[in-house]
Amino acid sequence: MIFANRGGLTAAVTKFGLVVGVVGSLALIAAIGATAQGASTDNTVSETPDPTVTEQTLELPPATFDDWRHAATLNETAPKYPEGFAHFDYVNPQAPKGGAVRMADLGSFDSLNFLPARGEIPLGLGLVYDTLMTPSLDERSTAYGLLAEAMRYPDDYSYVTYRLREEARWHDGVPVTPADVVFSFNALVEHNPQQAAYYSHVTSAVISGEREVTFTFDQTGNRELPHIVGQLIVMPAHWWTESDGDDNIRDITRGTLEAPLGSGPYRIAEVNAGRSITYERVEDYWAADLNVNVGHYNFDRITYLYFRDSDVAFEAFKADAFDFRVENRARNWATGYDISAVEDGRIVMEEFEQPYRSRGLMVGFIMNAQRPLFADRNIRRAMNYVFDFQAINRGLFFDSYRQYDSYFTGLDELASSGVPEGAELALLEELREDGKAIPDEVFTTPYFNPENASPEDRRENIRTALELFEAGGWTVREEVDPEQAGTGFIHRILVAIGLRSDPTRRVMRDASGAPVVIELLLNGPTQEPAANQLAQSLELVGIELVVRIADSSQYTNRERSRDYDMIYSGWVQSTSPGNEQRDFFSSRAASVEGSRNTAGVADDAVDALIERIIFAEDREALEVATRAMDRVLLWNHHVIPGWGVPAARIARWDRFDHPDELPTYAIGFPTIWWYDEERAAITGEADE
Repeated sequence: MIFANRGGLTAAVTKFGLVVGVVGSLALIAAIGATAQGASTDNTVSETPDPTVTEQTLELPPATFDDWRHAATLNETAPKYPEGFAHFDYVNPQAPKGGAVRMADLGSFDSLNFLPARGEIPLGLGLVYDTLMTPSLDERSTAYGLLAEAMRYPDDYSYVTYRLREEARWHDGVPVTPADVVFSFNALVEHNPQQAAYYSHVTSAVISGEREVTFTFDQTGNRELPHIVGQLIVMPAHWWTESDGDDNIRDITRGTLEAPLGSGPYRIAEVNAGRSITYERVEDYWAADLNVNVGHYNFDRITYLYFRDSDVAFEAFKADAFDFRVENRARNWATGYDISAVEDGRIVMEEFEQPYRSRGLMVGFIMNAQRPLFADRNIRRAMNYVFDFQAINRGLFFDSYRQYDSYFTGLDELASSGVPEGAELALLEELREDGKAIPDEVFTTPYFNPENASPEDRRENIRTALELFEAGGWTVREEVDPEQAGTGFIHRILVAIGLRSDPTRRVMRDASGAPVVIELLLNGPTQEPAANQLAQSLELVGIELVVRIADSSQYTNRERSRDYDMIYSGWVQSTSPGNEQRDFFSSRAASVEGSRNTAGVADDAVDALIERIIFAEDREALEVATRAMDRVLLWNHHVIPGWGVPAARIARWDRFDHPDELPTYAIGFPTIWWYDEERAAITGEADE
């Protein structure tokens, strides 16, 4: 389960906005909008969900249920905040309104419609919309009513009903209705494959009362389903079925640069297609004084600037072209900020641990198992033995990073360690007895990344890699290097009679005898130095690595269609894994274009464990199944694990302030920060 959030930060940034804390809506928003470019903007109208839904009488299964709830939680304790609470503890309820903040992103955007599976949307678009529920940043897996004032569901989790707030309004003053909710749900599941997968067990959304919407499920016992429905982004049915300013019928299934109508705290003020977007605070926002929004949305204007090159963006920040930067380069953090603005305090550099307290992470060189090149586990495992993380960490990262060793790195209760015991061992043995393919090492050996602490370690790891390559059908040979071989007549005669030899090189050949050439697809130059180090390591065993840096459009198109051998990417996990695991790792998702199963995992044991996670009866069962899945994924070696630090490195121009106590699981920028006129006067006003 991954709650959506509209502003703020983790180390990863979704395309729907800088994400505050936890994980952000990777399951919800980045999945919807951070997809390939090329969204059509012609006037051909596709079939659009019918907004003219009427109230229905539901034949719901008999089940007892609690009365209406003001909050949703997957924790085994009650929500922290009682019904009618004044505001979240981590906000400043007297935070001043005003000022502006500028942020940046790499790449471009070509659409303001987040729904289509094709197209690049800008950061911050989530500020325009409201969801049924909104998360608390000092609790795990807990959300409170936003558009919905209450929810209820039966003990068997077979359906959920949300009751909308009577005062909820779109920016044009029209009430938000259950028909809008039904329209939005139908549009999402019909026209976005990732959302169709995420909500695959929601069979219907119907109006069940004057202000009520009921979602029914095709199964019982899935504790997460009533909660993830609360993440639904609600869109205005009346606006999407009207004509635009040019008398063209709007089409929700296609990209557009027309500013959409929303119900959220901001509206789009200015758009420079592909280069910048500015949001302005809605003065009469219907939910401005709602308890979940008190102390939020304090900036009058929020701007996102787009850069094609990360180095250009870095220099632009130092030149005060924008205010706030997430630094993901160790070299920059160590030496790149040796400038007067840092020395005199106008730029503040800070590390925040909060975003990493409620997220798990696996990032690295992901091998596409749907390609014959990486279909064999031995080959994938050998790649990890060739990789020399220690050399990269010393040479590029000032020994400041650690290598990931779990798909849930950072979440100790979900990350596997040691060998399986107790209930976890019993679960894995049950699956093995049921014929599921589970590597033997899962039962006998704690997972480890090969270490290269000494030259002896390095030689041993290369030997192990060569043995694994051979087990996978690849063979390394010493062959004449055509680039170094002499071509002169006398030289060729001397070579022929054995008095001279040509230089040789190692060449790895696959089972068909073809030389092994691997393409690594990157979406920018940030990982290029590490990729070049990997290329040098692979050269030791005769493998050629071609590093291909694609522009934003090419990269997203190729990633969506899984047209790559390797990419550098990953998965962000919440503290309550659930339905999104199907999109991450299921066999079905391996064949779905645009899914987040970027490794092409198609494994019956993983499929079974995903279902155990989703249908876990309690927290303990969920943790057991998650650790078991982590082990199976790790020992199938779909990723050469990458690296990171358990903190967000932030540089900002000192024009802002924040509550004395930030939330437990987020820094809440820019949502709960505000513009500080006194600081800005000292630092200097920013140029608009």
